[in-house]
Amino acid sequence: MSVPHVPLHVTGHILLDGNREVGEMWVRDGRLSLLRPTPQGSPATELEGWVLPGLVDVHCHVGLDAGGAVDEATATKQALADRDTGVLLVRDAGSPLDTSWVARRPELPRLVRSGVHVARPKRYLRRYGLELEDVTDLPRVVAEQARAGDGWVKLVGDWIDRDLGADGDLRPLWPVDVLTEAVEAAHAEAARVTVHAFSTEVIEDLLTAGVDGIEHGTGITEDVMPEIAQRGIRVTPTLLQVAQFGAIAQQADGKYPVYAARMRRMHERRHEQVRAMHDAGIPLLVGTDAGGTIDHGRIADECSELVAAGLPDAEVVAMATWRARAFLGHGAMVEGSSADFVVYGADPREDVEVLRHPTAVVLRGRVVAP
Repeated sequence: MSVPHVPLHVTGHILLDGNREVGEMWVRDGRLSLLRPTPQGSPATELEGWVLPGLVDVHCHVGLDAGGAVDEATATKQALADRDTGVLLVRDAGSPLDTSWVARRPELPRLVRSGVHVARPKRYLRRYGLELEDVTDLPRVVAEQARAGDGWVKLVGDWIDRDLGADGDLRPLWPVDVLTEAVEAAHAEAARVTVHAFSTEVIEDLLTAGVDGIEHGTGITEDVMPEIAQRGIRVTPTLLQVAQFGAIAQQADGKYPVYAARMRRMHERRHEQVRAMHDAGIPLLVGTDAGGTIDHGRIADECSELVAAGLPDAEVVAMATWRARAFLGHGAMVEGSSADFVVYGADPREDVEVLRHPTAVVLRGRVVAP
């Protein structure tokens, strides 16, 4: 038997989106109302504070850890760790585990799945994705992943080529004509394509192919930033991941010195590069890259890194909430929408560190945390 929803009465500073704020709203049967309801005869739980739409992690891997696919119980713990920090919408950025069952679990965040990473043998992390021996299979496999996911496909665009020996360095995985055909195949299935990209060399191919998103984007140079901005291609900087580039470089120093030097340069200028992308008008999103080597539940850390890079607190809050929700098709808080929101004791637009301390997390009309 399902537990009935307890009505909620929410007051304070309720940020419906970037332009609208109200002082009061109600929740009943999991839905929002901006209109005072008629008396219902049952008491409501009172919530007060600064209210934001549920946070969004647009680069997250539920169902994945450093060794590959995890079991359902572990994936559930990962999703709950994200939820309890206020992340109520996740765009999966590739997982070897079929996580379609998450949609049937009302206590878990909403999950927009990208299917399995698509890569090539020895050109990505083992046990993470589909590895294509024949690059010409890419369009067919992308179409299959588009049909299996929730409107997204994740490709690995570049990785270290160890076959080059001491000269081993980041190199694109796909011929540009095959990549272009693959993106067209995804679009024909009404799916969008986002691509793992560390290097500079792969960026021009991604623009030629017409991709919809770039993950990490550490190789994006200032000369192409205006084009990326003009085309509205979303970039997710994943600064928590890029913060690990120094350690990766240290591990590679002896065997792959060229690659190590590149990773170290990108690590050292990570904040400068993200600030340049923002100043160029590139639409940025917030993603932790949780899953592989990064713990789930670190959205506040990623937001803090973006502020450290020089982005305004209010801008980062917008990136992590209504902008990302609109981009993923989940929109802002409106009359009758699902009650997915987070309450804080202060305004995170003034200090993004407030995101570390939600006073209430409400998912589908239920207070689920703390």
